[in-house]
Amino acid sequence: MITPLPSQKTVFRLPEDEHYLNCAYMSPLARPVEDAILEGVRRKRAPASISPADFFEPATRLRDRFGRLVGAADAQRVAVLPAVSYGIAVAARNLPVERGQRIVVVAEQFPGNVYAWRRSAADRGGEVVTVARPPGSTPGAAWNADLLEAITPETAVVAVPTVHWTDGTRFDLEAVGARCRAVGAALVVDGTQSVGAVPFDVGTVQPDALVVAGYKWMLGPYAVALGWFGPRFDDGVPLEETWIARAGSEDFGGLVDYVDEYQSGAIRYDVGERSNFALLPGAIAGIDLLLDWTPERISETVRRLSRPLFATALEAGFRIEADDWRSPHLFGLRMPEGLQLGALRDRLAEAGISVSIRGTSLRVSPHVYNDEADIAALTEVLVQTAGRT
Repeated sequence: MITPLPSQKTVFRLPEDEHYLNCAYMSPLARPVEDAILEGVRRKRAPASISPADFFEPATRLRDRFGRLVGAADAQRVAVLPAVSYGIAVAARNLPVERGQRIVVVAEQFPGNVYAWRRSAADRGGEVVTVARPPGSTPGAAWNADLLEAITPETAVVAVPTVHWTDGTRFDLEAVGARCRAVGAALVVDGTQSVGAVPFDVGTVQPDALVVAGYKWMLGPYAVALGWFGPRFDDGVPLEETWIARAGSEDFGGLVDYVDEYQSGAIRYDVGERSNFALLPGAIAGIDLLLDWTPERISETVRRLSRPLFATALEAGFRIEADDWRSPHLFGLRMPEGLQLGALRDRLAEAGISVSIRGTSLRVSPHVYNDEADIAALTEVLVQTAGRT
């Protein structure tokens, strides 16, 4: 049995009168993360204190932390990136797509994991196949079945999220991965909206690439992302030919002796100027919190916290995905008949409640800094607004 965490509100500096249920938008900076970033900024005041080792050691620690978080035994398969779209572009550049082959995505997934595939298909004569959301208030089971059916011997790449960013619909990536391996397709996963909040293991899912933005559920700063790249990418071509990704780049005096060999693993895919002296310490501090709390306990904490909301919301006419296909940390409430999103948005703002509206879904995404009062405030507004339709 997994023991939930006590409220971690004091680890953050959220305003007392604010109910922030919007981690899927971006996480607040925890105190240790903020402190690490500010300390990095202060170090830049006196550049003589920054040694050549400082260009490498924080990135090594960050790779190690992320590897531990996602069950990756070889941290050198982790690349330091500036955004998910960058990592997806790496994958799209290096995964072959032949004329007539298919790239499978799901409907309305985040565009950072779509546009590169549209370009790849257009340039190579492939086709992007979009698996539509089935009708009904609980489409998760049917959507997963349709996704598996869409993965055929003609499929070159499957590019999907762990959960849908608009409403938290969960995708069974173990089944998707197995199907990809059966037909020889590559699996590229955008884990931005769940990695850190729920368990993910690359050894279990066996993706070919996993890319995660750091500023949401990994509690880190903006403009840092991480990517895990499997053996398909061992001899790939990076987006940038950076000096720091080359073998022997630790020797600053020898940088005039150009070499073609890359450092091992996925380091070749690192973004230029990856050694950000402020952001990397913040990213490390964020993952350290997650490793301490564990995704298992975070997931159980928000699952129990949110449970009282669901019965009341259903009674008020909201529609919610079935438990088996709804992620515990991010879920969508679809509107009762006649309820106007604009009116609901106004009432939420008046009550100091921060959530997101994505498509036709009210997206709620609590974390360990939330407590029962936050859920109660949201529940009250939902019931009051639904009662006035």
